[in-house]
Amino acid sequence: MNPEHDELCGSPEWAEYLQTEILPAAIASFDLGQDLLEIGPGPGAATTWLSQRVATLTALEADPAAASRLAARDLGGNVRVDTGDAARMPYASESFDSVASFTMLHHVATAAAQYQILAEVLRVLRPGGTLVGSDSLASTDLHHFHAGDTYNPVEPATLLTWLRALGFGAVAVSVGDVLTFMARKPRTGADGAPGTDDGDGDGQQVIAP
Repeated sequence: MNPEHDELCGSPEWAEYLQTEILPAAIASFDLGQDLLEIGPGPGAATTWLSQRVATLTALEADPAAASRLAARDLGGNVRVDTGDAARMPYASESFDSVASFTMLHHVATAAAQYQILAEVLRVLRPGGTLVGSDSLASTDLHHFHAGDTYNPVEPATLLTWLRALGFGAVAVSVGDVLTFMARKPRTGADGAPGTDDGDGDGQQVIAP
């Protein structure tokens, strides 16, 4: 990251904004279950807040230095920090009840890698598990702010298409000050056939101005 961007993302002000304005609204109506995977935690602005709402939280960070700094913090006994690529997650299939992604997708260099990350999310989620997250919307100001950094914002309609194409159910994409999204991995019936999404929207989506 460039120094200005790095300073903001690691600041108490950014953490407070994320924890008071973004996170409560993003997960207000969702049960995160027991085991949560947070991908791309960076400096951990969301990590402690999320860890207080689940039994265990695993944070997967691609940057070894950032992962080391995060692991050195007092995050509580239920948090584990791993270093690895979210496009090739080092976890078995159906390992987590939920996956969280907050302000990280626009740091992924290519659309192909972003899509692969979402495919990996679907793989590691347990049936009925939930992906929940938010990200920045494209703007000229943010483009300049990310000068020297990877900046590849996802278009809301593209994200919606990807999630549905991968096989997620109960997909919802919402546009306001930021992009927020959720999607659920369908349950399977006793015979292995696709089951239901428990009535939580079953493929509905919302894109609001």
